[in-house]
Amino acid sequence: MKMLLTVEFPHEPFNALVRSGKIGETIGHILETIKPEAAYFTEQDGKRGGIFLVNVQSPSDVPVFAEPFFLVFQANCKFRIVMSPEDLQKSGINSIGKTWA
Repeated sequence: MKMLLTVEFPHEPFNALVRSGKIGETIGHILETIKPEAAYFTEQDGKRGGIFLVNVQSPSDVPVFAEPFFLVFQANCKFRIVMSPEDLQKSGINSIGKTWA
């Protein structure tokens, strides 16, 4: 199932990796490992952030995606299930609406 992984990076150790010139290599290694369908970097609540679209086959896959960020950056990670328009159509939302209207 597709999930949106949002990551909030604390200033340290991220700043130290930037200063040492290792941030690109570190982020690159994580992205090669988690293989997101999409990856974006942004600001979140005044901190550096990342948004990644990942495919989670099983709940046991969650550590594969989260632990690199926890261990390297001491980051906060949040997972949210996402649907494509096709997924929404398959959900039967119209009949569900009729049932509960």
